[in-house]
Amino acid sequence: MVEIGRRRVLAAAGALAAGLATACGSNTGRGGGSSGPEIRQWYHQYGEPGAERAVKRYAAAYRKAEVSVQWRPGDYDRQTAAALLTDSGPDVFEVNGPLLEQIQGGQVTDLTEVVEPVKDDFHQAALAPKIWQDKVWGIPQVVDVQLLYYRKSLLRDAGVEPPRTLDELVDGAKKLSGRKSKGLFLGNDGGVGVLGGTPLFAAGLSLITEDGKAGFDDPAAARTLGKIRQLYADKSLLLGAPTDWSDPAAFIQGLTAMQWSGLWALPQIEKALGDDFGVLPFPKDGSGGKPSVQVGAYACAVSARSKRQAAAKTFAKWLWVDRTDYQQDFALSYGFHIPARISLAKKAEQLRQGPAADAVRFATDHGYAEPLLWTTADRTAYQDALSRIIKDGANPESELKTVVRKVNAELQRVKKK
Repeated sequence: MVEIGRRRVLAAAGALAAGLATACGSNTGRGGGSSGPEIRQWYHQYGEPGAERAVKRYAAAYRKAEVSVQWRPGDYDRQTAAALLTDSGPDVFEVNGPLLEQIQGGQVTDLTEVVEPVKDDFHQAALAPKIWQDKVWGIPQVVDVQLLYYRKSLLRDAGVEPPRTLDELVDGAKKLSGRKSKGLFLGNDGGVGVLGGTPLFAAGLSLITEDGKAGFDDPAAARTLGKIRQLYADKSLLLGAPTDWSDPAAFIQGLTAMQWSGLWALPQIEKALGDDFGVLPFPKDGSGGKPSVQVGAYACAVSARSKRQAAAKTFAKWLWVDRTDYQQDFALSYGFHIPARISLAKKAEQLRQGPAADAVRFATDHGYAEPLLWTTADRTAYQDALSRIIKDGANPESELKTVVRKVNAELQRVKKK
């Protein structure tokens, strides 16, 4: 999927070679006094203050083994892919995008028996991309959600209702645009990087169908993406903002009346604007459309090469299944995210009222995640076409036909593995 979440967006770039050559953050977070094996646990570098201290605190509380936490800056996915081919890689680690490759490469361990007793309690859209051939290969940690924020007073002053359809979004953004501000901010690239399959789901389509084919070989896809292009052509989109879509600064400063961003931005917006804002899912398009909310979740996985595999699975279960207190703390104390477990989301005081409660409801009712079969090659082909459609005015129908062919060919390749 579009790698969702401020946690990925704010991960510090750089130093892949240094990251691979050194054990970043090693000898930290070890369980005191344990006589069990040492478990190596990897996290990508989160942007939220306090997150690193928290995961080391969780690890230190474990008594059945010593847990060494490594905080990995730079290109985490590439680092992990390389390390999993060696005996010096992690025993327990976070994973998101490359999970299918790791499953098919025999690099991760089946965690079905760990998750099965509480499987129905996980947010199902977040859990689905962790399942392959009816087995669970990763335990969702938190749920990140993308939403449409709108400024109530600005819409009211312009006579614009909060958009419930894509047509209303296009028209409203145009009315809200002037010399000093724009109607909508989808990122400095016009939405190419962040939207992903969201408009397709809003049209009632999907990225991949249940029978394993491209899910947007339909005239509705071209129609919907053409409307995203219209936003760009109408000059309704804020471009060149000081910070990108993951940061709510442009929205708070009044540079845009509406902004697509993540749930993590909500506390900052609420602090600055009080109750002068609301949240919505991406508006539906067409008679067969439906509101759309992209969700994503990093998962905890266990290396199949680990010499401490049984101990690593036991630790993963302890942290991400048994210790619901840590799970809730991780989701809500460092940034602002929805706990991956439905029961925990319902208990969370911070999510019980106002826009936060709306966000949880939207994620539950309208949430989708990029499917496991949506590979990097698929994502790249689609985003390149989306860029040409939005920025260059390329014909959506011809662009999507090319993407459909590439995606169907990629699906055949993946299925043969």
